[in-house]
Amino acid sequence: MQWYVVASLLTILTSSQGILTTLSQSNGGYKYDYATVPFLAEVYKLIVSCVLLWRECRRSPPPKMTTEWRSVRLFPIPSVIYLIHNNVQFATLTYVDTSTYQIMGNLKIVTTGILFRLFLKRKLSNLQWMAIVLLAIGTTTSQVKGCGEASCESLFSSPIQGYMLGILSACLSALAGVYTEFLMKKNSDSLYWQNIQLYTFGAIFNMAKLVLDDFRSGFEKGPWWQRLFNGYTITTWMVVLNLGSTGLLVSWLMKYADNIVKVYSTSMAMLLTMVLSVFLFNFKPTLQLFLGIFVCMMSLHMYFAPPSTLVDLPVTAKAEPQSGVQVSVDRRTAS
Repeated sequence: MQWYVVASLLTILTSSQGILTTLSQSNGGYKYDYATVPFLAEVYKLIVSCVLLWRECRRSPPPKMTTEWRSVRLFPIPSVIYLIHNNVQFATLTYVDTSTYQIMGNLKIVTTGILFRLFLKRKLSNLQWMAIVLLAIGTTTSQVKGCGEASCESLFSSPIQGYMLGILSACLSALAGVYTEFLMKKNSDSLYWQNIQLYTFGAIFNMAKLVLDDFRSGFEKGPWWQRLFNGYTITTWMVVLNLGSTGLLVSWLMKYADNIVKVYSTSMAMLLTMVLSVFLFNFKPTLQLFLGIFVCMMSLHMYFAPPSTLVDLPVTAKAEPQSGVQVSVDRRTAS
């Protein structure tokens, strides 16, 4: 399967996640325990990966599976990073409002590019760096409201702790993605075997969170397994399946593409969600939204298009012995 097909599917599923979650609400709230959704999504991903690995094992030759402890012990680390990231998110929201938090969240686009270069030693051209910065600018522009609104005034009025935690949140999000890509590409193991390791630890950590929530509430609503499916509707199950399928697509991109492709997919999904919200939830489109979409489209073309379509390359001709100096343009110059 081509990477751009998977990236397009990821964009669609990521975009529909927020819409489905909104539709699963009842009277502005959730009748189900929202903390059970990530746990069930991890279980769903684990079951799908086990089935696909079983089918792969029936073929010849069998897939490669590294079972050494020094390799397996690396797979809980992304779950730990995401656990810390989730707590930092909640801490950030105690200092800044939702609009400011969403705008600061776009920093992860740039931090992903930086960690992608530092830890994975992947070289990006100058034009590609410009494209990544443009993507961050485009997504931020689409989220900024009119300057006559209160949210615009509050953008730079939050305590310094809020901005520091926002930067930390962006770095943790990028670190988790880059580290996951490192795990998926460090050997030639089967993708489904690597997924099983990732999602097993993911399910364990999510289950631990449910247990911890029970202790914090003093088991007021009973143990988590008794209320696991309470309040679930068809829409709620669609949220679970959508979230799980999104994770499976992300792992495929981590294995066969890279983090930058994932960043573009999720950024385009955010813009698509805004556009769909115009029709589904009477969201009023703004000039900033259209400008942001235009800038993001430019960034997408700049990053993935062949260099010849971005720069007018000189016509190659046989030079005379004493002709002028030849000039060449190469987008792939590493920075």
